[in-house]
Parts: sequence; C-alpha cells; structure tokens
Amino acid sequence: MPDSLDRLTHFLRLRRIGVRLALSYGLLLVLFSIVLLLPISQIRKMTALSEKFARKEVQSLLYVQELSVSTENVGRALLQFLTVPYEQRVPEYTIVDEKNRQIDRLITALEASLSDDEQLKSLKILKEKRSIYNKYYLDTVNQLEEEGQDAAKASFIKQVKPALDALLDQSKTFLKREQELIVAHQAEAQRELEQTGMLVAVLSVLGVIMAAILAWLTTRSVVKPLARLEASALQIARGDYQTRFSPSKTEEVARVGEALNTMAEAIGIREQTVERLAYYDSLTGLPNRTLLLKTHEGQGLPHQGFILMDLARLKVINETLGFDTGDSVISDIALRLRKVIDNHTSHAAKPWLARLAGGAFAVLCENSSKVSIEELHHRIDAAMAAPVKCGSHSVDVSMVYGFAITAATPLPLMTLIRNAEVALYAAKRSTNASAWYTDAQEASRLTHLSLLSDLRSAVRKSELQMWLQPKLSLETGKAYGFEALVRWQHPVRGFISPAEFVPFAERTGYIGMLTMWMLEQAIVTLKNWQNKYPDQTIAVNVSTHDLRDASFPDQITALLRQYELSPNMLKLEITESGIMEDPGTTIELLNRLRAIGLDLSIDDFGTGYSSLSYLQRLPVSELKIDRSFVTDIDKLPATQGLVKAIIEMGHGLGLSVIAEGIETAAERESLRLLGCDSMQGYFASKPLYGDGLQKWLSSLPTD
Repeated sequence: MPDSLDRLTHFLRLRRIGVRLALSYGLLLVLFSIVLLLPISQIRKMTALSEKFARKEVQSLLYVQELSVSTENVGRALLQFLTVPYEQRVPEYTIVDEKNRQIDRLITALEASLSDDEQLKSLKILKEKRSIYNKYYLDTVNQLEEEGQDAAKASFIKQVKPALDALLDQSKTFLKREQELIVAHQAEAQRELEQTGMLVAVLSVLGVIMAAILAWLTTRSVVKPLARLEASALQIARGDYQTRFSPSKTEEVARVGEALNTMAEAIGIREQTVERLAYYDSLTGLPNRTLLLKTHEGQGLPHQGFILMDLARLKVINETLGFDTGDSVISDIALRLRKVIDNHTSHAAKPWLARLAGGAFAVLCENSSKVSIEELHHRIDAAMAAPVKCGSHSVDVSMVYGFAITAATPLPLMTLIRNAEVALYAAKRSTNASAWYTDAQEASRLTHLSLLSDLRSAVRKSELQMWLQPKLSLETGKAYGFEALVRWQHPVRGFISPAEFVPFAERTGYIGMLTMWMLEQAIVTLKNWQNKYPDQTIAVNVSTHDLRDASFPDQITALLRQYELSPNMLKLEITESGIMEDPGTTIELLNRLRAIGLDLSIDDFGTGYSSLSYLQRLPVSELKIDRSFVTDIDKLPATQGLVKAIIEMGHGLGLSVIAEGIETAAERESLRLLGCDSMQGYFASKPLYGDGLQKWLSSLPTD
C-alpha cells in the first residue's frame, strides 16, 4: 500500500511544491467559486419567484379581488333596479350585462392561471355559486319587468340575496386562500434564502478549515525542510563542511539540498586547498611559518630548542643557473631534512620541520639541550654533504645555522624564533657556519636598532661631519683635489666609526640619505672655494644603493643648479663591486651622470670581479688602486708586476690612475716609478676637518 501511494504521488507529481500549491489554490478557488455562485443562483431563483409571484399569484389575487368587487357592484345594481322607474333601468341593463361578462372573464382567467388544487376546487365552487347567483339574478330581473317591483323585491330577498352572499363568501374564502398561498410562497423563499446563507456559511467555514489544513501541509512540507536547509547552511557558515542535508520528499527542497551539499563539498575542497596554500609551502610541501606559529604559539615550554638554517649562495645559484635550479636545490634540501627528522631516534617528541622563506628552514625541538641540538645539527650537516644533482649541474650545498634554546623559564615562540634569527645573522656577519644566540648579540641588535633612529636624527641635526683627504700628483707633488669621508660625532656615544654605521646604513637602505648629505656638503664647500681654490675638486663615494636609484642623476643636477656650481668640480667614486652587481643598469646610469659633466672614478679597483669587456664601456676617467696592493709594495716584486699591469691597462683605456693608502716614502716612490699618476694616504695627509683643513689649504702654493 505505501508503495502504491508513493507511485501515485510520483505519478501525480505531488512531491513538487508547485504542483501542491497549484492543487491547493485550485481547490480553494473552486470552493470559493461555489460560495460565490450559490448566492448568485439563489438571487436568480428569488428573481424568478418574484416574477412568478408578480405574474401569477398577484395577478390571481387581483382577479379575485376584482371578481368580488364586480359581484358586489352587480348586486347593488340589482337593488337599484328595484327602486327606480323603467326608463332609468334600461340604460343600466347594458352596464350590468357588461359587468357580468367581466365576471365570467375573470373566472375564466382564474381558471387558466391557477395551479393549486384547493384553489381550483374553490374556484369550481365559486363558479357553481356564480351560476346559482346568475340564475336567480336573471329570474329576478325578468320578474321585475313582468310582475313589478314588489314581486321582484320578494324574490331578491328570498333567492338573490342569499345566493349573492354565498357567492361573496366564497370569493372571500377564495381571496383568503390566495393570500395564504402568497404568504406561504414568501415563507418558502425566505427559508430557501436562509438555507442558502447557511450553506454559504458552512462552505466558508469549510474553506477556512481547508485553507488552514493546506497552510499546515505547506508548512510541514516546505517550511520545516527550509528550516533544516537554514540550519545546514549555518553549519557550513561556521566551517562545518562535512554536514549534509538529508533528502527531502519535496522535489524543489531536495534540489536545493543537493545544491547545498554540492556547495559544502566544493567549499570543503577549496578550504582544504586554501588551507594548504596558507599553511604549507607549495614547493616542498613542508609546513610554513604561519602553521608553525599557529600550532605552537602560546605553548611556550621549558627546554625548547630552535634551529634556523639558511642556504648559502642561493642568490648566486638563482642568478647563475636559474630559478628552476634554485627550486630543485631547495626541494632536495627539504627531502634530506625530512629524512633526518623522520629518522630521529631520541625519546623526546619528534622535531617539527618547517620552511620559512627562500632557502630558510626551521626545526623546533622539545625537551632539548645544547648537546641534542648540536647532535641534530651534525646529522643535518652530514645529510647536506653530498652535492645536489640538477640536470647537468652539480651544486654544493652549504647551510648557515642559528641556534636558540630556552632554559627552565619558557619563552614565547616568537621570541625563540627571533633569537635564532639573531644568531643566524651573527653567524653570517662573522662568516661562520653556525652560531648560538647570546645576550651580547641581543645587545648588539638593539644597539643597531637605536643607531638607525640616531642616524636619521644626525642627518637632520647636522651631527655628521665631512672630512677631506687630499689627493696629490706623483709627478708634481701638488694637491688637485680631495676625497670626502663621512664621520659621526654622536652627542652621547661620542665618535662612531664609519666601519660601524656605513655598512649598517647600506643594509637598511639609509645610505642614500647619507650620500645626498655628503653631496650637498661637498657642493657647498666647492662653492665657497671658487675664488680661493678654483682648481680643487672633491670626490664623493657613491654606494650600490645609489646606483640602483634612477632618480639619482636628477637629484645631483638639482643640487648643482641650486648652488650654481660647475659639474666638473665634483667627482663621484664608484666601487668595482657596485658596478658589477648589475652592469647593464649601472652603465646606463653612469652615462647619465657623465652627461651632466661629472668625473667618475672606480674605487677599490682590483678587489672585485670586473670584466674587461665592461671596463672599456664604463664612462670613467680614473682608476683607484686599492690599498691592499699598495702596502709594502716596495718589498713585493710580484705585487709590483700586478700593479704595473693595472696602471698600464688604465693608461691604455685613457684613464688616470691613483693609488690610495700610501703611508711611506718607499711606497710612494715605487708607485711613481711604476707610472702611477696620483696618490692618497697618510704619507700625504690624514683626513682633515675644520681648522686642520683650513691650515692645510692655507699652505697650498698660490701660483
């Protein structure tokens, strides 16, 4: 039976909301149409009854009334005949005859219009009494004309008047019956109207009940499934993508439920994809920094160890062999680290491996000591011993390590990671393969952080100083220019060595600020020297960061215009390594600087890896031999041969050659004999500032 019902439901498509609603509203429409048509039908019926009443009943009533009146009139006319002379009676006979004929016509009309049996019987009696009355009436009229008024009066009293009274009584009876019939018909119409009203009320109540039932059924078949759909959607919104909407017997709701289930499944898949992208490294499949922090943050435990390692020379690998090779090296390193961690045999919990960024990896160890960290470090180092095979290339792997550990007092994970980063950078600065975090490193790091803020303040408050070291011609011994050197006299720390803050400024990107300050100081100084020392020049060192700034030539041009200084009085010194970092871009920028009218010098020549093919394309006018080639050159024949080759190469390219760091007469003489053009160093003069500089300038020849 249930199967048959299900088949019937399926056949009639009753599981569809649209079909149910159509049937429901169709039934309600039929019901209310009936409720509407019933009063209309009743009104029509009452209208028909009214027409019938007007046409027959009322007409019959009028006929009966007229019959009674006509009969009375005829009786009165007969009485009048009995009292007036003959001459007056003759004209009235015609009128009375017409009234009698009218009575006959009324009786005939009544006989044709009546349908009630009792009325027909009454009418039959009325006709009989009318016939008796009419016979007595005619006999009395004849007797009046033949025997006179007295005999007629006696007949009238004896025969006519009783017959007339009987006829009138029968007319009244007939009239009363007709009135009763009319009242009965009206009562019947009223009952039918009341019955129709009751039926309409019953049907209306039935319609309300049916509407309530249909509403309840709709609520049961639609609203409740929709509520379950809403609950499922809210569960999905809360992140429960495993929730599923159970099938519904309502087709539309079932389709929406299926769509919701499909959406939950798709969102779950996308959520897993997004979560993997958010928490796992796409190249190695290892957890990333975000997952490391999410998993372990707030779980600061004692004796936690952290190893931060970075692949050395990754930038060189990427630039030389391509990023694909670099990615292959990183993937291979990740596999090796996985094997080391998976083979961890300590009783402590398994270390947690993650890739942070670039070639950086991290290992978090619980219940660790320095000994266990070092042991793990050695096993990792051993795993990195074999080169990585990348196609036809074989890449040696070298890792730099930073170690940090917590004592009995737990540290937040972020602090532990920061400590390992400080140790890693300390190892890189000291060119060591590894370093443990120490409080001294933290103090140094904090010092550098405060140094950055102080350096910005020093530029604004002119705490920096520009010292000048003279350059002399080896042929004439005369000074022709200076090299500008920056010094910092800190108001609290005192003198800070350039070796401390200049490299720091380069790493943090603030070297450009220092360069522009030095350039402006040099230009202002040259402007002041125009009258007294017009042949002197000042050379300012330019960093690699400045050579990457496309607006650098425009900034120098703006300063020269501001102070109205000729560009040939200003020189720029560029390091060889700075040029070779990006030769194409650097040569383009140097050509722009040369187009301004500035002289360019290659500083520290011989310490970098410059190519002769690039060297001949550089728009420079001077080579500066590094002091490492100058020290004790008079005692080193091999160095003399190398320096002589550099000097001859420079001259061959049309460049002047200057040597820096000359501290003895023997060094100076050796360089002069080798053909070097100029010198710079303590033998000529230390860097000068203030009164010392002014005194030295005053000693210059005035020819």
